[in-house]
Amino acid sequence: MHDVIIIGGSYAGLAAAMQLGRARRSVLILDAGERRNRFAHHSHGFLGRDGAAAADIAAEGREQVLRYPTITWQEARVTETRATAGGFTVRTESGEHSAQRLILATGVVDELPDIPGLRERWGQSVFHCPYCHGYELDRGRLGILASGPLAAHHSMLVAEWGGVGQTTLFVNGVFEPTPEELAELAARKIQVERATVTAAQGDAPGISLQLSDGRVAVLDGLFAMPHTRLAAPFAEQLGCALEAGPMGAYYKTDFAKETTVPGVFACGDAAQPGAAVAIAVADGTMAGIGTHRSLVFPKVAVAG
Repeated sequence: MHDVIIIGGSYAGLAAAMQLGRARRSVLILDAGERRNRFAHHSHGFLGRDGAAAADIAAEGREQVLRYPTITWQEARVTETRATAGGFTVRTESGEHSAQRLILATGVVDELPDIPGLRERWGQSVFHCPYCHGYELDRGRLGILASGPLAAHHSMLVAEWGGVGQTTLFVNGVFEPTPEELAELAARKIQVERATVTAAQGDAPGISLQLSDGRVAVLDGLFAMPHTRLAAPFAEQLGCALEAGPMGAYYKTDFAKETTVPGVFACGDAAQPGAAVAIAVADGTMAGIGTHRSLVFPKVAVAG
C-alpha cells in the first residue's frame, strides 16, 4: 500500500507530489495525459517561467518530481475509486492500486460553444484568461464570446488589455445585458454585437468570426468563459461534496485541501475556480502539505 495516490500528473498533482516526496512518503502518480492547457503553446504570468512553453514546464516538473526515490509514475486512466478498510483503492485499465490517502488533481474539461472552428483555435487565438494571454495581444482588437450572465463583467475585465474602443462583446443569443450593464459597457467604449457567431476562421495569431448576417469580425484575440465539468466521476464514487462555481462545479475542500470525505484531498482546477499555472502549483503545494500532515496527525479514521 502506498502512502498517497495522486490522480492527475499536471501542475497541481506534481506540486503535491513534490511536497510528499520531500517528506519521503511513498507516492504513486496516475496520469491520463490530458493536461488542461495542452492546447496552449506558452504559459504566462508564472514567476520565474514567464513565457515558457506550457508543455516544457509540465515535463520539467515531472522530471524533478521523479528524482525523489519514493515517487513513481504510471500513465493510466483511473476508472474507479472506492474507500476500503484503512484507505482507498483505485482501478485502472491495468489493475488496482491502494493507498492510505488520495489526492484528486484531475482538472476539468472545458465545454466550448458548438461553433465550427472554435475548438480548433482554443489556446491559440481563443483564450479563457486575460491575465494569462492578454498582454501578448498588444492592446489589439479583442472579442468576448458570451456564455452566460457573467459576460458583461468578463468584457469589462478583458477590455483592460484591448485598445480604446477595440473591444466587442458578442452576446451570441445567450445573454442580453441589463440597462445598467449596457451603460457601463458604453462608458468603457465596449461594443455590443447581437448577430450570432456562425464560425471561427483564420490562422493564429488572429481570428475571424463569421456572423449570421454575413459580416466578418476580424480580431486579434477572442476570449470565452466555457462551462466546465469535472474530468472524472470520483465525487459520486467517493461521496465528496461539490461547490457550485461560476462556470461549473468543483470539489469542496477545507484550508488543508481535504474534501468532505476524510482522507481524500483535491487541488488545482478541480478544487477551485481559478485557472492559471501559478494558482494550480500553489494549490497543489497546499494539498501535498495537508495530506502529509494528515498522515502524521490523523484526526479520524479514514472512510471505510
